[in-house]
Amino acid sequence: MQTVADVVAVVLVLLGCTLALVAGLGLLRFPDVVSRLHAGTKPQVAGVLLIVLGAAIRLWGEPAMWTVLLAGFLQFLTAPLSAHMVSRIAYRRRHLRRDLLVVHEAEPPPPPPGQPRGDEPADAPAPSADHGSR
Repeated sequence: MQTVADVVAVVLVLLGCTLALVAGLGLLRFPDVVSRLHAGTKPQVAGVLLIVLGAAIRLWGEPAMWTVLLAGFLQFLTAPLSAHMVSRIAYRRRHLRRDLLVVHEAEPPPPPPGQPRGDEPADAPAPSADHGSR
């Protein structure tokens, strides 16, 4: 029975490593921040969870198993949260390709003339009060 558990653990670890490799390739391949975050979080978290599951099966009955499971649980909680925060900042600072956004649900209605939008980069020029008046 131990060899079956070892084979299952090895298969899970190899699948997890493959997903982590796919996540790394996605980080290099995709064009903007939002796409890279999607590639870096979805398969990476699934890969880490598969690796943790394989390690937990291999370490069954040992105290280190709980440490590995805790690390996997914390990874499962923190990776999507940090990706969400980075994507929010990238969106607000306009560090993404807006032509790739399909649905722009987060765009607020345009402000009155002369008023700042509130999501400009810190180094953006101030809006001119006479924009469009001649």
